[in-house]
Amino acid sequence: MEKKACAYSLTVKTSHVLPPDTNAHGTLFGGKLMAHIDDVAAIAAERHARKQVVTASTDSVDFLAPVKEGHSICLESFVTWTHHTSMEVFVKAVAEDLQTGSRQVCATAFLTFVAVNDQGKPISVPPVYPESEHEKMLHDRAPVRAEYRNERRKQSKEMAAEFGTDFPWHRG
Repeated sequence: MEKKACAYSLTVKTSHVLPPDTNAHGTLFGGKLMAHIDDVAAIAAERHARKQVVTASTDSVDFLAPVKEGHSICLESFVTWTHHTSMEVFVKAVAEDLQTGSRQVCATAFLTFVAVNDQGKPISVPPVYPESEHEKMLHDRAPVRAEYRNERRKQSKEMAAEFGTDFPWHRG
């Protein structure tokens, strides 16, 4: 498979923050922002792989500043690193006061996607290579994030086995 630059998968999405998107504080619901993040990241992953993708994990979503009603939210994402069938995607969300032009990064996130065939089985993805300094920094640090992700997944599986499917008050 031919390598692709990180910029090949660049995806940008801008949305207006409207009243139904906000909480009692007049700021964007965290879950709404997470849905935007997953959407833009999935597009970047599918653009890179040119195959169907599924979300494998959300490593982190760090909410750094509130996004107010009437402002816009602009999300940028791209594939930072690939493994055999998986892709790490970085997302940056920027809030903008459309009246003043004031902008600030309101969230960052890393997600992992797996490319799948028509039967839902994982398939290979093209390698990715960085070009800019920011892309190189994210790419170089990705193996450490992947190691942490794998350890966290192992712990999640252990916890799922420990707790099982019953609610705590149903246990004997």
